[in-house]
Order: sequence, then structure tokens, then C-alpha cells
Amino acid sequence: MVTDPGRGFDPATGDGAEVPAGRREAELRTAYEGLLQIRRLVNGPAGAGVPAPWEVARPARAVALVLEASGITPSAVDAEGRRTRTGYRVAAASGAERVEVTWVGPPGGGAAGEEQERLTACAAVLEEQGWVCLLYRGPRGRRFLEVEPPR
Repeated sequence: MVTDPGRGFDPATGDGAEVPAGRREAELRTAYEGLLQIRRLVNGPAGAGVPAPWEVARPARAVALVLEASGITPSAVDAEGRRTRTGYRVAAASGAERVEVTWVGPPGGGAAGEEQERLTACAAVLEEQGWVCLLYRGPRGRRFLEVEPPR
């Protein structure tokens, strides 16, 4: 989840361990500002609100970066893979350019009761950055966002 030499910043997808916020803030800010700069260079000044080809090729990484930079809390897991914190989770979906954002947390933590409000907030942030979001109800009535670049 932290920077790997030669790989760059890894945004929180909701499937990693909790990382102290203070340690990531500077790296997160630099990574997000880099994403916006790529947009300006590739899409022009008016295209800053449209995902760049880099993002479209790595949608889970780009969507996680936007959510984390906006201050929305990612979920987290412990060494055994058990949820330890309630928050967003970004995962690949069907189709190369799509991702799913879910709101998950520890058993009995109340994530299911918060998901519509929290996923709506996630959608607002992502749509402001040019992503197309659709809120669905999946198996067992749980909601999720399907996120993709504009067509």
C-alpha cells in the first residue's frame, strides 16, 4: 500500500492494512496532483475533468486515488484478511474499463446501513472527476457502484 521503488504510489483500495494517515498525506497529495497534471497535459486545460488514458487503462487504481484524495475512508483488513475498518472497497468488475465500489466493514459494524449514503457520496466525488457511476442493488440487496469512464 505504500510506495514501492520503481512502482509509484499505491492508493488505498480497501483491501490493505490500515496505514497511519500522516505517513501517506504527502505521497497522496503528490500522486493526486500528478493525476491532475496528466489530465491537463493529455486532455488540455478544459479536459481536467475527464479521465486520461492512463486512468482508463488502470481504472481501479485511478478510482481509488480519487476516493482517497477526497478524504473518503477506505476499508481495511488485518493480516488474516478480516475487515478491521468500514469504508470503500474498489475492485475490478466485468469489462476492462469498469470497477465496482462497495461500502464494507467488519461484521456487525453497520456498513450495510450506511452504504446508500456513502456510495452516493463516492459517486458525487467520482462524477465530479469525470467518471460515470451507476448505483445498483446486488445479491442479498447490497448496493454497489459500477464506475466507468465516459463514452
